[in-house]
Amino acid sequence: MDRRTTIKWVLAAGAAWPLVPHRLARAASGEVTRAAQPTLSERTVRGGAPTAGYGTDPDLMRVYPAGELWPLCMTPAQRQLAGVLADLIIPADERSAGAAAVGAVDFIDEWISAPYPAHVRDREIVLPGFAWLDAEAGRRASPTFVDLAPLEQARICDTICDAARAAPDLAAAARFFALYRDLTAGAFYTTPVGRKDLGFIGNVALARFDGPPADLLKSLGLA
Repeated sequence: MDRRTTIKWVLAAGAAWPLVPHRLARAASGEVTRAAQPTLSERTVRGGAPTAGYGTDPDLMRVYPAGELWPLCMTPAQRQLAGVLADLIIPADERSAGAAAVGAVDFIDEWISAPYPAHVRDREIVLPGFAWLDAEAGRRASPTFVDLAPLEQARICDTICDAARAAPDLAAAARFFALYRDLTAGAFYTTPVGRKDLGFIGNVALARFDGPPADLLKSLGLA
């Protein structure tokens, strides 16, 4: 699972996979247990009857400390596993740091902790996926997935990284890995480090713009 392969996955899935707003809080501070659930506010509806709701939308012009928008659900052990798995998917190389170093765990913890239905569904895939990895490590005489040697960790991932080739009894684990791979890629490639790794040149102020390069226009049959 090298970086170039990951990029291909990202580009293939990019049109269909919704990313969270880029100003979603990425800092990780404090420890919240897995059992913690988001607290929903009360909203007044027609006739004055209260109903559960999400409260007001966050102000996307400010950065929120981790856990301020909603309680985070990953335990310290899960965050450690999340970082190891993120770095297996997008490891550090000569071009950039790995996914964990640029905040992928913070991004994913925020994502699966959100109270919205799609995020709750993702939480119900990711957290059992972590438990499956630890159980699989236990079958290989290791206390947890994190305690395995990197080669053994990669071998487990190789059994679930392609749903088309995964054994029928690993379908749920393969679904977890596909989701986690997408979340990791979304976290990495929306950071300045990830954009640089892709060669993305947007979001930069220019003193002038001379139009598309001539060789690009020629290759597209536009010049």
